[in-house]
Amino acid sequence: MAQHSPRFLQIVTDARSRIREISIVETKAKLDRGEKFLLIDVREESEWAKDHLPGAVHLGKGIIERDIEGKVADLDTPMILYCGGGYRSALAADNLQKMGYRNVLSMDGGYRDWRGQGLPLEKS
Repeated sequence: MAQHSPRFLQIVTDARSRIREISIVETKAKLDRGEKFLLIDVREESEWAKDHLPGAVHLGKGIIERDIEGKVADLDTPMILYCGGGYRSALAADNLQKMGYRNVLSMDGGYRDWRGQGLPLEKS
């Protein structure tokens, strides 16, 4: 796993103090039950292109704040964000909450733990 810099980890810890996280197990259970929520992959385009979680949509961390309102008008829309390990998604979830979105979760462990548990992935 990549070594993250102390200052990056500091802003992630700060963001995590304001957001809610969800485990991979809980996310998979919601998918299996057919719950209605938007699963958003905030990784880079190149990461998304390799594979991603089933049913996910791509809104990269670099553009999610700019583009979210055009895709999700209802501020109560349930969303689960994920990235490679749960850091970028925590930062994105924090920003979406600052924009007024009230039902945003960040998937702790991210894509790496999902894949590591052998859970399904799909290609675009």
